[in-house]
Amino acid sequence: MTPELWWMTWTAILAGSLWIPYIVGVNTASDGNLPEGWDPFTRPGDPLRHRPWVARAWRAHLNLLEQFLPMLALVLIAHAAGVSTVVTAWATGIFFGLRIAHAVGMITGWARMPLRPLIFTAGWLCILAVAGAILLAG
Repeated sequence: MTPELWWMTWTAILAGSLWIPYIVGVNTASDGNLPEGWDPFTRPGDPLRHRPWVARAWRAHLNLLEQFLPMLALVLIAHAAGVSTVVTAWATGIFFGLRIAHAVGMITGWARMPLRPLIFTAGWLCILAVAGAILLAG
């Protein structure tokens, strides 16, 4: 297994697990913290009307999916094309670390402006690094 696929495996595990904080938050809300009109036997209402950390957990999951899909596609393209360089290996490893930092920072609330968008932008730069390696090898 290439380092890039290794890191994408861990990122997939993170993406597949990041719904858990949101669901825990939704299901542990006391009556005073439930959005008005929320029925526990139906789907939760607007996620942004929950406690702040629960809304941030929902958004952290969406943020991860927004960046994971293009990164995974590029890593699979690189793998199919036989492109595996120091740049692609480091970019995918750093990407995973950034996604962990982004999720933890978002849910806990410590990654405020401008840190959170900087972490997200660094992830985008990792995506561009892998794309660049593919295009330069082509």
